[in-house]
Amino acid sequence: MKIKHYLYNTFIIESGDYKLAIDPGRDLWWAKLNSLIPNEEWNDVTHIFTTHGDPDHFDYAVKMAEQSDAVVVCHDELVDRFTSDKISAVHSLGVGEHLELDSIRVKGLKTKHGPLPVKLGGGLLSMRMEVLENNRGGQEVYLMGKCLQSTHEPMEVFNHGTIKLLWGLLRLEKDNIEDFARGVIGFQINIGDKSIVNLGDSLLQDGWKDLRPDVLMLPIGGSIGNTMDMEQALEAVQMIRPKHVIPCHYKGSFLWKRNINPADDKWFKAGVENMDIPCHIMNYGDEITL
Repeated sequence: MKIKHYLYNTFIIESGDYKLAIDPGRDLWWAKLNSLIPNEEWNDVTHIFTTHGDPDHFDYAVKMAEQSDAVVVCHDELVDRFTSDKISAVHSLGVGEHLELDSIRVKGLKTKHGPLPVKLGGGLLSMRMEVLENNRGGQEVYLMGKCLQSTHEPMEVFNHGTIKLLWGLLRLEKDNIEDFARGVIGFQINIGDKSIVNLGDSLLQDGWKDLRPDVLMLPIGGSIGNTMDMEQALEAVQMIRPKHVIPCHYKGSFLWKRNINPADDKWFKAGVENMDIPCHIMNYGDEITL
């Protein structure tokens, strides 16, 4: 089995006749904004897995499916994004559900995307959007650290529209965060004699105990609260007990800001290897063979 990493939570996995793409999203650095997975990788992809609808995880999934005729696996909330483009080989998967796709077996794992902070005016005004369940969530608005408004009742967080702050005095167009965390799910993928767990952009969750995959892919750059940070990711490794670990979703770019979610991968690697588990630090285009 060969595994390639293309930053964020984007991977290519090759085993026998199968080529799997996980989260074929968009590079969010303002000077690029193109596909994380190079186009030359697309044609022979056989399966596409999407952990949620954020642009860095999803934006090229439909185009890749059109070009490659790949089988798609995603949460039910994202199925319409494929079928509306006349892609028929789409399989929905819920938490705890199982799929068998020829020799590939997949289980849906519970994951939860953390809050997405939006800062305006140099951070004087800020908002936190959080998914409470599936594609519904709540928001809090702060001015100079003081909470001005808190919405605890569920609200839609992925449709077009305008977010009104300060009771409508300030407005933020919402199109730039459409599909925020829609269709959140993790995957346990069994292919050949190997098992891979990918947790997408998740906070630490109960229910992962003793999954024991051959490979665990998990985020460590949660300094802004949207995913696990390094300490929480070490807890997840201790809980899951994989044979190999690949940290991801850290030191990423967003528009003009480089390294929006920093992490010390050497510190994390040392923590994992203290558990006698190999940890693989992978940069863009790096490949390992298991």
